[in-house]
Amino acid sequence: MENNGSRRGFMTNVGAATGLMIAQSRAARGSQANSAITLGLIGCGNRGMYVSGLFAKNEFARVAAVCDIYKDRIEEARKKYSGAQVFTDYKELLNSNVDAVLIATPAYLHPEHFEAAVNARKHIFMEKPAGVDAAGCRRVKAAALRADPTKRITVDYQQRYGTEYRRAYDVVRSGELGAIQMVRAAWLGGGPAIKSGHPADEEKVRNWFFYRELSGDILVEQDCHNVDVVNWFMGMHPVKASGYGSRRLRQYGDIFDNVACTFQFADGRVFSYSANQFGTPGFQDVSETFMCDYGAVNVSRRGYTIWRGKQPEERVQTKYDITADAVNDFVDGVRNGRIENMGVSAAESTLTAVMALTACASGREVTWEEMSEA
Repeated sequence: MENNGSRRGFMTNVGAATGLMIAQSRAARGSQANSAITLGLIGCGNRGMYVSGLFAKNEFARVAAVCDIYKDRIEEARKKYSGAQVFTDYKELLNSNVDAVLIATPAYLHPEHFEAAVNARKHIFMEKPAGVDAAGCRRVKAAALRADPTKRITVDYQQRYGTEYRRAYDVVRSGELGAIQMVRAAWLGGGPAIKSGHPADEEKVRNWFFYRELSGDILVEQDCHNVDVVNWFMGMHPVKASGYGSRRLRQYGDIFDNVACTFQFADGRVFSYSANQFGTPGFQDVSETFMCDYGAVNVSRRGYTIWRGKQPEERVQTKYDITADAVNDFVDGVRNGRIENMGVSAAESTLTAVMALTACASGREVTWEEMSEA
């Protein structure tokens, strides 16, 4: 069986409240505010197992179902979540009575799974990116626009939920530093390990990250995080991108290991971006910097620094994985009717990264209009 087909085969087959108030609350939120939401995990790979573990640590969530095509991943999930229902067909899991789903499958399958979860009227927590190409992003956006308005949709662009990120966002958006005049961002660090020990016909799916058609390359699968932060802080997406990419050290797969891009917004402001997966010992830069009229803000998963003069005036460290913030906000939102739909913004951030990848791969400037209509 062809590699893509094997995975796709699975995914096609993978005070006191009155009784009336409680019923209305349950109808609006999918679960009562005083009970745990039940979660179905679709995709039991490393990320799925890690993020579902964060859900399991929340006293108001319970992993009630798991789904994957590979026996070793199912067994891993079965051991971790004793008593959970086991599925090898994601459609069967969506037809079960779980309140919410965590979509943690390979990136190229996200549009298909997101659309199906919307149709099943589940609360959705999906790993980024929205898709790996323009068509996939548009599919996610269309599904998000017609989603049940009583269901929460969160995409794991976790910076949007991190305490320090929200503080930095408030400072920048408040205008106390003036307007943003230029943006610089980077993801200079290492990449994932290559998986081994599986049959040859499972190779591309097991190591999907290293194949552009399955992951969207490093710009889409990984660097979309930086892009999403910039879109969020700017309150808009760029309208064009240019750039270059190459393979300097990578010997495996067909994706870049370094890129340099320039984005331009409709008002002429620019965003300079660089990334690599060299894993240079002793050096790493995964952050976003917003240069404003009267100061600057640098923010990352390690915290933020604010300059209001020549010296940093405010510096705060983050000492935990902010993915937990995203998970806990999702659980609380589902339970208490604090609904959001991040499907559209996630699709636009991912499409911005796709625009940059297209520019780097083609060696020409690419526009948002081109991506939107392709």
